[in-house]
Amino acid sequence: MRILFINEVCGHGSTGRICAELAEKYEAANHEVKIAFGRDNYVPDKYKKYAVRIGTDFDVYLHALYTRIMDKHGLASKRATKRFLRWADEYNPDIIWLHNLHGYYINYELLFEWIKKRPNTEVKWTLHDCWAFTGHCSYFVYKGCEKWKKHCYKCPQKHEYPTSFIVDNSSLNYDIKKKAFSGIKKMEIIVPSHWLEGLVKKSFFKNYSIKVIYNEVDRNTFKPTLGDFRERYGLQNKKIILGVASPWTERKGLGDFIELSKMLSDEYCIVLVGLSDRQIKKIPQNIRGIKRTDSTAELASIYTTADLFVNASKEETFGLTTIEANYCGTDAIVYRGTACEEVINEFGRGLVVEPGVNNLYKAIIDMNL
Repeated sequence: MRILFINEVCGHGSTGRICAELAEKYEAANHEVKIAFGRDNYVPDKYKKYAVRIGTDFDVYLHALYTRIMDKHGLASKRATKRFLRWADEYNPDIIWLHNLHGYYINYELLFEWIKKRPNTEVKWTLHDCWAFTGHCSYFVYKGCEKWKKHCYKCPQKHEYPTSFIVDNSSLNYDIKKKAFSGIKKMEIIVPSHWLEGLVKKSFFKNYSIKVIYNEVDRNTFKPTLGDFRERYGLQNKKIILGVASPWTERKGLGDFIELSKMLSDEYCIVLVGLSDRQIKKIPQNIRGIKRTDSTAELASIYTTADLFVNASKEETFGLTTIEANYCGTDAIVYRGTACEEVINEFGRGLVVEPGVNNLYKAIIDMNL
């Protein structure tokens, strides 16, 4: 059986690792597997045998520019998509397994026209966020927007990813997505939490079969791992409060960590992994900022070294980093009202607190690390 995964990246980042680990699993069961991706030429060596690039860096640049001007994310990259679909016709997959279709690399309208010409092909679509059923944004609960339930218009997050500086085409995007993504004979929607399942059931995907499958974490990688992180960063006598995200945004809780840094005594040090160079320059001096690492071994070592992991995200569809930290032996604090709460309650280890820096601070002090 031939399986074709389609995702933004291959083998790194949360969704990239999820796809690659699934590919390994199916290959071990004697299936033929490929991962089509469009962003970032970097693919770990062990996953290169699966990788098929959609378009080029220049195609991504043009798609991003088109999005910035026209607010039609996912509707550029026509030439790259047509070229990829010619290859996909020859590959002739038995299963098409979609993941992130946003990311400036593929034309989803052309992709779904092609899928609809293959009515006997099994289609799975793992949703890692909400972009597929909105007219623009990937997340909306944080902003309290419910337009997506009926019809998007006048998007309050036009300047959020995927950013548009000029036009608001959220109404048109909603119509195009609804038409493109509806009417697939054999498609199953997969979500990583019951929290996201509840949202999907209120969207135009509600007539599809929706299955909850929690994201798996490679326990051979994410396990207690010794390292020299404290020594390298001069943190031998500090209680380390760790946060991991990429990219870091207000939705991910960056502002909460900055406020928390003003409240904690000098015996603590906040370490944030995944910051950009620009963010590292702007954060307070008592926060240690580190750029994103694609080394899972290094990340496991950092998780293990930390005294506490904090996921201060206001909206998460799963919260993979929370479980990774847990598997490395580090307790977590997460905010109530996101899928992180569900994950902690199901199989994680840590505390769930009401959103807010004061609640976060009190929980940390009460834990008496």
